[in-house]
Amino acid sequence: MLYPSIDKILNIVDSKYILVHVSSRRSKQMLENRHFQLKEKDYLNKKELGRALEEIEKGLVKIK
Repeated sequence: MLYPSIDKILNIVDSKYILVHVSSRRSKQMLENRHFQLKEKDYLNKKELGRALEEIEKGLVKIK
């Protein structure tokens, strides 16, 4: 099961489409730059997409 829950994140983000777009862009940034906003041991997910969703849930990624 994917953590964090999509239902919890949709309370923060208005649209599923925006969520997909933002999380995919953030995960690509992580892959290219190896820049994380948390320490790597603090993430629950091992893959960048899950880590991007964690950052969105914690409010570390600002959506305009």
